[in-house]
Amino acid sequence: MRFLHTADWQLGMTRYFLNGDAQPRYSAARREVLTALGAVAADTGAEFVVVAGDVFEHNQLALREVSQSLEAMRSIGVPVYLLPGNHDPLDAASVYTSALFTAECPDNVTVLDRPGVHEVRPGLELVAAPWFSKVPTTDLVADVLAGVPADGVTRIVVGHGAVDILVPDKDRPSLIALAAVEAAIERRAVHYVALGDKHSRFEVGATGRVWYSGSPEVTNYDDIEPDPGQVLVVDIDETDPRRPVHVDARRVGHWRFLSLRHGVDNRRDIADLDINLDMLPDKDRTVLRLGLTGTLTVTDKAALDAALDRYARLFAALVPWDKETDIAVLPADGEFDGLNIGGFAAAAVEELVTTARSTGADAEDARAALALLLRLTEGGAA
Repeated sequence: MRFLHTADWQLGMTRYFLNGDAQPRYSAARREVLTALGAVAADTGAEFVVVAGDVFEHNQLALREVSQSLEAMRSIGVPVYLLPGNHDPLDAASVYTSALFTAECPDNVTVLDRPGVHEVRPGLELVAAPWFSKVPTTDLVADVLAGVPADGVTRIVVGHGAVDILVPDKDRPSLIALAAVEAAIERRAVHYVALGDKHSRFEVGATGRVWYSGSPEVTNYDDIEPDPGQVLVVDIDETDPRRPVHVDARRVGHWRFLSLRHGVDNRRDIADLDINLDMLPDKDRTVLRLGLTGTLTVTDKAALDAALDRYARLFAALVPWDKETDIAVLPADGEFDGLNIGGFAAAAVEELVTTARSTGADAEDARAALALLLRLTEGGAA
């Protein structure tokens, strides 16, 4: 038996830093990845798809977003089981109970809207732990595992949230206790645990049966979310009483959120940065968080700003990485001697240079004024 494990679609997600038309393209990509899941299901012969929570970004979505999302789910072509998570819990305002959702929900989509066992077919069951609020007061997975027998039925747990061994705050009541999960696996009551909440793909514990699939499309920078954009193809051998499991990952996402640190102390460093940025592919689907450190002359800082202005127009977003950025701008001796100005203007420039070299409150404004002066005298746009 083969199925797809995915989670954290978070349809309707917005990212404030995206440029211009990048946000609607990113929203569309989060829906389009569902079509890619359908292609993986067809290619692998998957029997169904489980979505381990956070199908939607939240419960208050635009009607158009809900309709387009349901149509994308229809395209998957095999049964799809949706688990409400912390972003879209089954509370009084749930999207899953809205008139639009119930009217347009495709026949191949089932909401796992009650805790416990859901039969997929004879001999195969899902054990669901849906969220009914954003702050559960118990371990929802342990709750549904408590009464599950070891009776030869193949069972897949579908849960959402953080496993206790992954977080320092052990007192949170909603944490999923790995010991309880592994005990249920050990007694062969359940055979695979499909989890959501973490947006990167990784295995939990040592059984080979507990996995986070990660989000099928990236949601955060690579230093926070190192392995997103995938779906898990899970095989369970139902002919063997031990139900051996094999897990394979398929990449379906197309966007990237990258973090880059670079030192800039001279024109050569700026040229090197320029080459590195130029070589990055798919700029219109790439968000780049950039941390720069170094000491530059006003002229070199103006050259850096001009390069960054260009790439800001090419990338989906070019975001300053504030905590990793520290650039000192100091006018070099004779840097403004070639401007061919005299009198009052020359005196004003000299005063700006003196202020820019200081550590006073006006130093940054003076550096910006000198940079603008250079751009204007070189014929650049202000």
